[in-house]
Order: sequence, then C-alpha cells, then structure tokens
Amino acid sequence: MFLVDGKQLRALVAGASAIAVLALAGQAMAQSVVVRSTGPSAGSYPQGRKLPAGASVVLKSGDHVTVLDKAGTRVLNGPGTFALNGEVNRDAAAGTQLAAMMARGGASRTRTGAVRGAASAPAMAAPTGPENVWYIDVSKGGTYCIADPATVVLWRPEKVEEGTGKLLSQDGSSADVTWRAGSALKVWPAASVPVVDGQTYTFSNAVGAPVKIRTMVMTNVPSDELEVAGAMADKGCNAQLDLLANLAQSTQAGG
Repeated sequence: MFLVDGKQLRALVAGASAIAVLALAGQAMAQSVVVRSTGPSAGSYPQGRKLPAGASVVLKSGDHVTVLDKAGTRVLNGPGTFALNGEVNRDAAAGTQLAAMMARGGASRTRTGAVRGAASAPAMAAPTGPENVWYIDVSKGGTYCIADPATVVLWRPEKVEEGTGKLLSQDGSSADVTWRAGSALKVWPAASVPVVDGQTYTFSNAVGAPVKIRTMVMTNVPSDELEVAGAMADKGCNAQLDLLANLAQSTQAGG
C-alpha cells in the first residue's frame, strides 16, 4: 500500500486548492457581460447581465445584443445562436481602442492641458460620447462607477466655445463648472462638491435640461477589462456599459 505522511498530504491538499482557485479565476475571467440589448429577447439578456464561460446566446429576428468577453466587444444580431467562447478574433486596432477607452488617468491630462486641440486642426463633428469610460457625460447623466473620487472628469460634447454649468449635490454643496474654449474635459470640483459613494448630483447649464448623476465608488478597480465591466454591471453603472456598446458599434461600422 502506498502511504502518504501528514506533510505530504498537506502539500497535496494545498496544491489541489491552488489549482481549484486558478480554475475558478479562469472561469470568472472568461465570463461575458451584456452591455446593450434590444429586441424581443432583451428581457432574457438585459444590460448588465453576466453570462458564464461557454454560454450560448439564442437570438430571434430583430435582436441585437452587445457583449464584452475575452474576445472583445461585439454585437450579436439575431436570428441565430452564438457561442461565447472567446474564440472570435479581435483585430489589434479594436483591442487598442478598447484599452484606451478603459484607461485611467484622464484627470492628470486635463490638468496639464494635454487634451487641448491644436488651433490649426480642422473642425470635426461633435462626438456622441466620451472617449474614455471613466469620463462623466454631463449632457446625459446616469449612474457612473468611480475609480478615484479625487480625479473624476466631467465631459461635454460641444467644446468649441467656453462652457459653464453648475454641479449640485443632494447634501446641498454646489460648485460652478467652467470649460475653456476648445476643451471637452473638466476635473470634478471635489474640494467643493466631494464625490460620495451612492450619492446623486444634479448638473445644470443653459444648453439643456438638468441631468442627474449618481456616483458609485469602486474600492478596488480590477486591471482586466472584462472584470472592470463586470464590476460596473454589479454596481448598475449602465452609463458606462452604454459607452462600451457604442465602441462595439463604431468598430463594426469602421470595419
């Protein structure tokens, strides 16, 4: 009979546990997140739903479901059955675009003025949404996950002229916000209006109707793009999931 002493047994158990943890982590990393869903099956695949690795998405005619998985962000158009196995290749340009959209550090670029457009640059149409998932769109509002309460960035679609607005917290604190001409970005005035987890703010200006902004602070921000999207889904940060869905549509249109 083959005998295993206590020390060997503990080593075997520890090794098996480590393998199990790695396997579970791999499964979590391989999951998919629905970032947009329209059509007859939207109730079955609502925005923010997490799907397990290897799941099949069954769509009817008229269904359009955008998912983020380890293959990238892509749109599934019904009718059809789609396996979320991560084997769909994402071209390098799309991967770079997704990484840039989910990168952090926008506040430092705003403070240094690196976001200024060149004076000689040709005029371009106003973008429909922020180029970074961490920017808060003051023209739409919504629920946003916050990576760092001290470095939140406010984004506006029209940046040609100087812009002004007012940020009001539900606790009564407020601050005026001014964008310089040519800039779409402005650092949130955290000294006057602190960013608080679960708090709702109202942004108003002379251009459009007031919008509500709800902030959900993330105590730990994953380094993996899919895990970030999953955390955003857990906290109900649908405004950012919409941005990821828009990226998928622009990538397909450009390709």
